[in-house]
Amino acid sequence: MSERIGVYPGTFDPITLGHTDIIRRAARVVDHLIIAVARNDGKGPLFQTSERVEMVKSVLNGVDSNGTHVEARAFDGLLMHFCQSVGASVIVRGLRAVSDFEYEFQMAGMNARLDPKIETIFLMASERQQFVSSRFVKEIGRLGGDISSFVDPVVAERLGEAFSQERARTLCGPDTGPRGGPLKDQAAE
Repeated sequence: MSERIGVYPGTFDPITLGHTDIIRRAARVVDHLIIAVARNDGKGPLFQTSERVEMVKSVLNGVDSNGTHVEARAFDGLLMHFCQSVGASVIVRGLRAVSDFEYEFQMAGMNARLDPKIETIFLMASERQQFVSSRFVKEIGRLGGDISSFVDPVVAERLGEAFSQERARTLCGPDTGPRGGPLKDQAAE
């Protein structure tokens, strides 16, 4: 029997405890799970793709994967092309609420038309993680709220740093540095 490879795609901007819950549970269904971090510039991510991949890798160090090989990789382009390139037979998607279902159902149908050999499986968010989303975590954190029950401590720290930098830029204006002086042109140095 061949190894069953699954892909769990997403922007992961940032990875939340809800994502981690899906990863832990998906690892029981496949032999090899690839967390596919989408570039997805259209969503205006807070973190660069490489930063998101690093955060996912950091969080994966603490996840009990039940002996399944779990890794994180960046991808850009059509998900089905990525799945084919890594030999995946399963796409894993998490569902938080009924509102997620219509979009995910349509996406699964389109993906099945593109490659009927790759199945999509849906895992319901656990009750504790049902309302956690990256968007809400960023909004709460940006406004100074406590995000520690929604993300790994490493991610909370990275978010805190990003929001501090945002506040510094906002206070100083776009053309000034943190102390009010002109920004240096890093490319010229």
